[in-house]
Amino acid sequence: MFIDRVVVKVAAGTGGAGCMSFRREYRVPMGGPDGGDGGRGGDVIVLGDDNLATLLDYTYRDQWAAEHGDNGSGNNKSGRSGDDIVMPVPLGTVLKDADSGVILFEILTNGERRVIAKGGRGGKGNNFFATPTHQSPREWQPGEAGEARNIELELKLIADVGLVGQPNAGKSTLLSVISAARPKIADYPFTTLQPNLGVVALSGHRTFVVADIPGIIEGAHEGKGLGLQFLRHIERTRVLAFVIPIDAMDWQLEYDQLRKEIREYSAELADKPHCVIFSKMDLMGESYIPPIEAAGAFGMFAISAPARSGLDELKDAWWTQLLGMKKQQAAANTAEGGAEPG
Repeated sequence: MFIDRVVVKVAAGTGGAGCMSFRREYRVPMGGPDGGDGGRGGDVIVLGDDNLATLLDYTYRDQWAAEHGDNGSGNNKSGRSGDDIVMPVPLGTVLKDADSGVILFEILTNGERRVIAKGGRGGKGNNFFATPTHQSPREWQPGEAGEARNIELELKLIADVGLVGQPNAGKSTLLSVISAARPKIADYPFTTLQPNLGVVALSGHRTFVVADIPGIIEGAHEGKGLGLQFLRHIERTRVLAFVIPIDAMDWQLEYDQLRKEIREYSAELADKPHCVIFSKMDLMGESYIPPIEAAGAFGMFAISAPARSGLDELKDAWWTQLLGMKKQQAAANTAEGGAEPG
């Protein structure tokens, strides 16, 4: 679970003013009131969109305003209501009032729509105030102002791929090469003290999110090292990638240890699809995949991030796995929705 945070200003539309008008008809010397009502202001609506992965767009646009309603006019014509404005957000976005800190709601499903700022009501025209004893009213109402507030958007991100490995396994280097992320990289353990996030872009506008999880050591499920703090960060990833450096003392032992820590922490997490990545292959001078037993892995890959070798095959395999999972989920949802109640 990774946190992305932005603050934006939202303003709903102000309602249009009512109109004061009297009919002017041929051979009707004393026409009655015919002032129309103003249109209502547009709402600011938050929309869940599962095609989005980050809140990056909101760093470029921090003010969102809906359209104002039009004023009423004579002949009992009401003003046009203002258009709503829609803010698409990734699933898992929590919206808070930035001034009070109060949580308003969380967007969890694709297509979910919630009003974050309500548009103002349109004012009444003078026709509304006509009565049998008050036949020529000159009263009318201005439109009500729409809601305006500062909103904090906090994303509890669901990463597509989580890189898991011991300290200095090469996870940060890999992330920095396949995405625009710039994690801290050094030749000593625990350089990564918080999860780093990168969006990997493929051809055809295909993207997915990869997370670099801080180093997992033996006993991490008991809180040792960076421990539980970062094991929690991979709970909501869809695919796990176990990164093992080619200069490790025992490849099989390192793989088994990583799997054990994940399993001890969460059996559900251990059942997620995973692959094995052998990093730092530039130290070998040749492509070589160690013959380890990795039951259930959908692939084993040998890469060198600095040399950019093996990365295209790895990214394509990730995309194929994620796409297959998405299709399975869509089919399951369709079957569930089409099932007749017993």
